[in-house]
Amino acid sequence: MLKRGFKVLLAEANALIETVSVQDLAFALDDEETLLVDVRETVERENDGLIPGSIHAPRGMLEFQADPEFPGHNAELNPEYRLILYCGTGGRSALAAKTLLDMGFDNVASLAGGYAAWSAARDK
Repeated sequence: MLKRGFKVLLAEANALIETVSVQDLAFALDDEETLLVDVRETVERENDGLIPGSIHAPRGMLEFQADPEFPGHNAELNPEYRLILYCGTGGRSALAAKTLLDMGFDNVASLAGGYAAWSAARDK
């Protein structure tokens, strides 16, 4: 039996991170120092689409791409910016936001409901 399964990890992450609703996303992105980060896998972006203006930093590589000491560092992942992360439904982005907080990023959030919620709102 696991000591801390995904439900516990998600609850811990959600207790610490900010969540941005789909309705508030457009307002948040009005700020030039706010960046939307897609943490889904490449195949998900290719098959399902993406939120326009987002950059891609797959969750499996996020810690590496966010670290300036990594040779493949993604300079767009600037700790001075507000980063709003999204995934398919919000779980991976919540865990990824918590990871960035642990790394020293101060202003990170997760998109509530992820790409699915954004897509559903767009289709209304």
